[in-house]
Amino acid sequence: MLGDEDKVRDAARQAGADLGGVELIDHKRAGDFEKMVSLLYEARRAKGMMLDEARNALRDPLYYGNLMVRDGRADGSVAGATNTTSHTVRVALHCIGVRAGFKLVSSFFLMQLRDPSLGQNGAMIYADCGVVIEPSAAELAEIAIASADSCRALLQAEPRVAMLSFSTKGSASHRLIDKVVEATRTIRARAPELEIDGELQADAALVPVIAQSKVPGSAVGGRANVLIFPDLQAGNIAYKLTERLAGATAIGPILQGLDRPANDLSRGCKAEDIVDAIAITAVQAQARKGA
Repeated sequence: MLGDEDKVRDAARQAGADLGGVELIDHKRAGDFEKMVSLLYEARRAKGMMLDEARNALRDPLYYGNLMVRDGRADGSVAGATNTTSHTVRVALHCIGVRAGFKLVSSFFLMQLRDPSLGQNGAMIYADCGVVIEPSAAELAEIAIASADSCRALLQAEPRVAMLSFSTKGSASHRLIDKVVEATRTIRARAPELEIDGELQADAALVPVIAQSKVPGSAVGGRANVLIFPDLQAGNIAYKLTERLAGATAIGPILQGLDRPANDLSRGCKAEDIVDAIAITAVQAQARKGA
């Protein structure tokens, strides 16, 4: 845990919390502060960062924490309770960077539904609902591939990816549908082993009897466990409606596409939300080590 040690211990005493086994680091007084300055400078100097700018940036604990992840001293980071999503994601990008073969950082929500017949025993991946506002076809393909990996890591299941739209297999015609079709083609070329179908309407992706009618023979129709939305508006609206109307539990947004795990919290988060984010970050780190 990063922070002013006196303040952290005082807060723990007031809350009756036991800090046994928790390492507290006051990053501004850390013995390796200058080493971290050099690490950030080397990572960002090609982008124009000066050494003094790196030193000033390191006064922000988000930079120090994510550099610990970059340096292998930590397996992942969780932040955002007192920072905006944009700042949390930007620092993670600056310090950790995107994973090999990717150009994009996106997010997903782990949705736990009351109906175990849906998704993977009631669990599903929704993406992107929190970061990429209007993805291109190529970006949508990256979001889907990253979400498939997240499904394997967190649900311990082979992903069945539905590329969602307001059309199923040409039932309507529009440039927004064309983007989803192009993204689906790109995914099949990049990850031919992946079970994916699109474009699909949500009912064709989730309801077997409707899938039999609209997409007979589809390996994904009626049994999707990963839903990829065409843009952030659709994804954000869908996860909130699922949470509020279906009584689902929404955990996230969880970041994906980074070289090492780093996750964001809502500034309105509860203690339980922080615990969930830490647990998922730990699973992502385990999956990365096992890759």
